[in-house]
Amino acid sequence: MGLIEIIISGIALAMDAFAVSICKGLTLKKMEISKALICGIYFGVFQAIMPLIGYFIGKSFITFIESFDHWIAFAILAIIGISMIRESFSKEGVDPDFSAKAMLILALATSIDALAMGLSFSMVDLRVNIFVAVTIIGVITFILSGLGVFIGNIFGSRFNKVAQIIGGVCLVLIGVKVLLDGLDVL
Repeated sequence: MGLIEIIISGIALAMDAFAVSICKGLTLKKMEISKALICGIYFGVFQAIMPLIGYFIGKSFITFIESFDHWIAFAILAIIGISMIRESFSKEGVDPDFSAKAMLILALATSIDALAMGLSFSMVDLRVNIFVAVTIIGVITFILSGLGVFIGNIFGSRFNKVAQIIGGVCLVLIGVKVLLDGLDVL
């Protein structure tokens, strides 16, 4: 597996984190660089660590997690998305949750596919340096996630509650897509 393939894989793996970061940006009243950095760091680190974990766990774990990983990701993303939609109808302003607990849950939910990628690295002779691969994946995710917060904030500040509803719906739809992919419907 060459550098181009690793970069493409990194971009593909970062798409869920990018979409969630856009949703987080939608809820910000005022753009703060620290919020973009929080998303970038959490998502980037998890997207780097999970394939590394998957790589070292190897074949025995893949049959265990493959049977239900899509259900976990779906449930987490659907709950968060529905919560965003519900909060958009609240009369109070929404205070976006960038707490460690919230970010850990989102980072885990968006990086389950990266764990599977690491497992595939360990099972197929791809001639990949796992440490180079996970570094590239983590950096790409960091950049795209931070950028996602900025993009979301641009639209969120203009469209406020509608943007939050759209963000919540997007999270639910991402969860549904993960579930359908896991069930081999797509």
